[in-house]
Amino acid sequence: MGQYDWIDGYCLAKKGVGKDYKPEWDAVRYRVGEKMFAMQGGDKEGRPIITIKLEPALGALLRSRYSDIVPGYYMNKEHWNSLYLEGTVPDETVREMLDNAYAVVFASLSGKVRRELEEGNRGK
Repeated sequence: MGQYDWIDGYCLAKKGVGKDYKPEWDAVRYRVGEKMFAMQGGDKEGRPIITIKLEPALGALLRSRYSDIVPGYYMNKEHWNSLYLEGTVPDETVREMLDNAYAVVFASLSGKVRRELEEGNRGK
């Protein structure tokens, strides 16, 4: 994965995050609660990508700034954005994308699930 080899540890360090492998997608999913906020796999040519859930306005802004960020591969194009891992998007921008994705999904969880995660009960 090269310059973005820190992504896995960065995602897993967030409160309540788990990951699993989805064989039919050949992708690793990062989830908080039971909701996915990022997925790492490849495009149809096998180029490595990570697909990240973002607020639509932020996703559109980032796609306009970086050619290595495209509408979500095989996902809802309004809410998901794919980043080519062979690209040149700065680490700081990728961290901001992952932070935003986590915050958006965390906020969408029920109050009960958020409280459990904040108290450190990791659920599944």
